Amino acid sequence: MSAFPPSVCVFCGSRSGIDPAMIQAAQDTGRMLARRGWRLVYGAGDIGLMGAVTRATQEAGGKTFGVIPTHLLTDEVARKDLDALVVTETMHERKKVMFANSHAVAVLPGGAGTLDEVFEVLTWAQIGLHAKPVILVNVNGFWDPLLALVDHVVTQGFAGANLRDLVTVVASVVEMERRLEAAFARG
Repeated sequence: MSAFPPSVCVFCGSRSGIDPAMIQAAQDTGRMLARRGWRLVYGAGDIGLMGAVTRATQEAGGKTFGVIPTHLLTDEVARKDLDALVVTETMHERKKVMFANSHAVAVLPGGAGTLDEVFEVLTWAQIGLHAKPVILVNVNGFWDPLLALVDHVVTQGFAGANLRDLVTVVASVVEMERRLEAAFARG
């Protein structure tokens, strides 16, 4: 672990979804990160769950590091008042910069972009490019269908059984905090 406080990359939706528990989880994540002194690394948007987690982090006095590609500056309403903002050319660069500037990944509910992000970091772990914790925050069972798909991929012989071990599934932000704390303590 570096001398800097831990940074947590939060992948989540640029939409809020229909379940109020999703927004609550994003807000709780932001407040938890600030309280722990852990920096939020995220997609720099000010809408949906991204906006909720960032506003909560900032309101609680936390540090923020946003990364956004040029073509989404308007669509995702990039926040300008972050502690650090990096503008990339591509979505792939965005993920790479977010991941490189974090010590762990937390995945809140989201859509296709969030799925792309989680599968990329899982693939990188599967081929040995990193050993950072990847935590799925399974709010109200949101990720159950994804986990069933991963299990199906394994049972059908397209991935080793260890694929499921590369992701930690938690039901709450409180449990995510405990897992992150343990991971950061191990260094």
